[in-house]
Amino acid sequence: GLKAGEVGIFLFEIGDFSSIQKSADLIKELGHDLMNSLKFNEVDWTIVVKKVDDETKKARVEAAAAAKIAAEKAAAEQEAAEKAAAEKAEAERVAKEKEEADAKAAAEEKAAAAKKPAPEKKPAKKAPARKPAAKTAPKSRAGSRGRGKAK
Repeated sequence: GLKAGEVGIFLFEIGDFSSIQKSADLIKELGHDLMNSLKFNEVDWTIVVKKVDDETKKARVEAAAAAKIAAEKAAAEQEAAEKAAAEKAEAERVAKEKEEADAKAAAEEKAAAAKKPAPEKKPAKKAPARKPAAKTAPKSRAGSRGRGKAK
């Protein structure tokens, strides 16, 4: 029943104060000004509200709707960025695991190769031994004297 620009004070007698936040949210949703909200005594709560004119109320409701859309868009972008970061981290983890597995396999191959006995070398085939050339008496040369008897 307040007119635009008037201030109203509402006094609630409640034992459970959990609905106070709901009241503040409703006032904001309607586009009015919540000027004060406080616990009055052990069971009472006061809310001071200023009713705004229709133009201001409409502008605030539109601004709140735009802010909500912007917040949803920002949340979606944040979620997409987090998802991309998670995918990148997963890809890096998989690459690292593959690299570690490859290194481990190479080390195991090297260790297995070190444990294998060296293959026995077959003796190289030797050419058959040559027979020494037969010793023959030196041929006498014509006109030369040999050691033997004179003729």
